[in-house]
Amino acid sequence: MSAREEILARVRKAVAGAEDVEIPRHYRTNRQGEDLVGLFAERVDDYRAIVHVVPAAEVPGKLDACLGERRMIIPDGFDRAGGWDDVNTADGVVTGCAVAIAETGTIVLDHGPGQGTRAQTLVPDYHLCVVRADQIVAGVPEALARLDPARPLTWISGPSATSDIELNRVEGVHGPRTLEVIIST
Repeated sequence: MSAREEILARVRKAVAGAEDVEIPRHYRTNRQGEDLVGLFAERVDDYRAIVHVVPAAEVPGKLDACLGERRMIIPDGFDRAGGWDDVNTADGVVTGCAVAIAETGTIVLDHGPGQGTRAQTLVPDYHLCVVRADQIVAGVPEALARLDPARPLTWISGPSATSDIELNRVEGVHGPRTLEVIIST
């Protein structure tokens, strides 16, 4: 028996029957009285995104103001007419989201209706995302419970940014340089 086979045999013996063991996962999920919209807006702002909190009736006007004359990709299923088709020449993309996480300021796209493809959301320099208040959850466990793990997921925590070896922040390296979020209350 080779060393590899011996190690694998030991591992198999150690985990035999482990698939039947239930592992309790008691995550804190109920946060009574917490202002999730406010916390989410604060965290998204911390990431240097532009944040607007507006009543649902004012979202169309805010969209018009944010979009201006930009050539925007508007994915199928997004409740707005028009749109640009070419990701290479578009100024930006406007999307909805699957869920948003207050604790981390993260937006999650599952690329369902109104969320576009990964290329549509990662290639243009500007991303405008509309988040409904009922899509905001407190933490990651609640977000995961709402998501289908079989779908492609894109997790966005602010505009694309990285730091070079001297810790100088560089934006727009692997995604939109500007993230703007409209939170619909």
